[in-house]
Amino acid sequence: MKHSETYTASDRENVMQAVQMRMSERRFQHVLGVEATAIALAEHYGASVEKASLAALTHDYAKERSDEEFQLAIEQGDYADKAELLRYGNAIWHGIVGADFVKRELKIQDQEILTAIRLHTTGAAEMSLLDKIIYVADYIEPNRVFPGVEDAREIAFIDLDNAVAFETKHTLQHLIENEKEVYPKTIETYNRWVAGLN
Repeated sequence: MKHSETYTASDRENVMQAVQMRMSERRFQHVLGVEATAIALAEHYGASVEKASLAALTHDYAKERSDEEFQLAIEQGDYADKAELLRYGNAIWHGIVGADFVKRELKIQDQEILTAIRLHTTGAAEMSLLDKIIYVADYIEPNRVFPGVEDAREIAFIDLDNAVAFETKHTLQHLIENEKEVYPKTIETYNRWVAGLN
């Protein structure tokens, strides 16, 4: 599937089935929630609904893979700093490395979709409209329940950049409070979208 412009209902069905086979029912319900939210945001902000649907359906495709499978993919893959990447776990790998599983196994070649998958947990200093939609949709989908999620949902349909900032700030606070290691790209996202540094 090279171009999402030719993305049909049957393509969606095939992708959905491939994704569903790779995850628990609970994770799959999350994926469907992200897809519905991403489509609503795409319609609201004038992005491609087809790309939003496809990126959302596949964003957690690799989430339930084993650490061994990820480590092997990192060691054999073309990643800038393999030693740095290996220090992190599934929370980071399922986006960055997961995009390559999507490309290889689901034959999705669209770079915009693959980038949105790569960045959906960390964000980035530079994000396309689709990147922001998937990043935010993953955070606010209907199955999410945490303090502040209603505020995040409201902000998402008023100002997408502010929604990116809100999510980034709260994610970073959560990592700090739990004394978790912060992936460098998350800091870049914070500096650009929260602190307003360029």
